[in-house]
Amino acid sequence: MTLAIVPSEPSPVPSSDLVARDALEFGVYARTGGWAFGLMVARSVRPGGQGADETPKVSAKEFAELAGCSPERVMRYYKAWDRAADDGLVPLFEALAPGQDVELPDADVWLSYYVSRNSATSERGTAIAEAAEAEGIRPTKALEVAENPTALRAAILADPSTARAARQALLDRVREDPELQSELARDVVRTDDLKKAVATESRAADRIGYVRQIAESGQVKTPAGQTIDAPADVRREAERHLSLIDELGEDEDAGEWAGEAYTTMKSLVAETVDADPELRVQERRTRFYSSLQRATKAFEELTFDDVQDFVEDDMVQRLEELQHAVATCLNALRGGQD
Repeated sequence: MTLAIVPSEPSPVPSSDLVARDALEFGVYARTGGWAFGLMVARSVRPGGQGADETPKVSAKEFAELAGCSPERVMRYYKAWDRAADDGLVPLFEALAPGQDVELPDADVWLSYYVSRNSATSERGTAIAEAAEAEGIRPTKALEVAENPTALRAAILADPSTARAARQALLDRVREDPELQSELARDVVRTDDLKKAVATESRAADRIGYVRQIAESGQVKTPAGQTIDAPADVRREAERHLSLIDELGEDEDAGEWAGEAYTTMKSLVAETVDADPELRVQERRTRFYSSLQRATKAFEELTFDDVQDFVEDDMVQRLEELQHAVATCLNALRGGQD
């Protein structure tokens, strides 16, 4: 009887060895980050200008095929290593051979050289990277957000803190971007809720401005529109209200506080005018002149070209009443001069 010899299967690697290998590779990456992969590319991909017969290294395309990824991804690691080599941080490509190990920089340094997306080399990408560095964040993070506006929109819609950050960024941007200013203004006036909110905030800002003017300049406008020096007690009250408003947090609504401060100051100014006979006369004179100017302007805007084509009895009657009112006014003024 012939015995068949069955080849024995290779002994499986003990689980403890597999765990140890994973831990070792994890430790390398934890310490070096992308440098570990950059080294694989640097020691395996031949530099530009070298032929296949001059080195055992392969092209980026061949390496990518072996790795099961795109040549573009390989070249991003290649370029990151090249930039670091120019800074003397890692060895040059020519000094490395396949399988060679070298001491690698810290993981945190990798992101200063590696650009994860092609857009980072464009003018737009460069601007985003520079803005990220100015804010003290990694350029790759900003580039990732810029390339995924849908994700940014989702974060803004779902998270109030992200929405606040986006709002502040838009405000900073809009100051230097007239086109964006116009676009936002159009969006506001076309959205009823926003239009009402802007009107409310604008009214509150005007009222705060009125109080601030009294507190900081010591001058105030009377109901008739003349500017006078605010009495000391009025100015102190304005300063008190302004202090309360300035202490409000960003998330607190200043509208109610502004309304109360405005109403209080208006009342105090009116009392100031009423308490001073001379000022009271000046106020009446100013109000009269203001009304007279408006009436004069309105009458001067009337035109009588081809008036016969549309004249009606009611128009004539109103002008006759106006003539009578003017005559009465003149008589009163002339009587006051006697």
